Amino acid sequence: MSVSLRALVTGGGGFIGSHLCRRLLADGCTVTCIDNFASGLRRNIAGLLDDPSFRLIEQDVSAEPLPDDLQADRYYHLASPASPNPHTPRSYMALPLETALVNSVGLRNVLELARRRGGRVLFASTSEVYGDPHEHPQREEYWGNVSSTGPRSCYDEAKRFGEALCMIFVRSYDVDVRLIRIFNTYGPNMDPEDGRMLPNFITQALSNQALTIYGDGQFTRSLCYVQDLVEGVLAVMESSRSDAAGRVYNLGNPEEHTILEYAKLVLELIPANRSRITHMPPVPDDPSRRRPDITRAKSELGWEPRVALRKGIETTINYFREVTAVS
Repeated sequence: MSVSLRALVTGGGGFIGSHLCRRLLADGCTVTCIDNFASGLRRNIAGLLDDPSFRLIEQDVSAEPLPDDLQADRYYHLASPASPNPHTPRSYMALPLETALVNSVGLRNVLELARRRGGRVLFASTSEVYGDPHEHPQREEYWGNVSSTGPRSCYDEAKRFGEALCMIFVRSYDVDVRLIRIFNTYGPNMDPEDGRMLPNFITQALSNQALTIYGDGQFTRSLCYVQDLVEGVLAVMESSRSDAAGRVYNLGNPEEHTILEYAKLVLELIPANRSRITHMPPVPDDPSRRRPDITRAKSELGWEPRVALRKGIETTINYFREVTAVS
């Protein structure tokens, strides 16, 4: 990557976005972060604010067109709530309209700026576009099994529309847009109140509460450590393939475990806790299996996850200990 690149990251205060901002700065880029902190956290970028190569703009990227002075060489559109838990205020279930708009109107604003001023765009889509999949593991060619009217549709249908919007700009306006489908990711800078599986398990174990499993615990997930994910994001953005524009890549870890297995691992890694596991009714529209086929990313980009699950969860637990102690 050229050290002179200008990068714009929407959602740069979020979990993945904050790690991406740090990595871009470390690579010598100048970084503009746009975030209204609807789901991001200010503490995630607190250490970046004094860096002269970092600029924060507090703005809803969906509210109005982006001005031309935000021209960049690389646009990363990561802005969006991502947690499905309806009981947390920063989840897409709690912010359904905002979620639909940031993945449509907000994305269009980024694409229009790139169309006017030039630059390469990466859209962070999601494995949720596969819905509750009939194909396992999921390949990029799979069209998915998604409910357009279900409780999660504000997120997964918005991401599907976002992908279609990107392809319009690729085919009609010759904008260089790359697409990634992010599978379950974890690591430091996750919100302890995020409401997703791993933050719930860790915070419950640290406070000696029962670990809550929705359903019988036999649903599966595949967790990718955030630093591995960021490496994949950069590999897609900087790919020199002639067909890179409009090409979709799954980014995730194909190592699949049941939710019950993840709960038991957390209890093993926090030995001082006295927690037990309790079961609650299953969540509507919750996918029963989730595992990426990363053959394309591995063969075309040379990318695959490298951080072992146990090591990644240990690091995440240590982070949660720190932030919960401070708060």
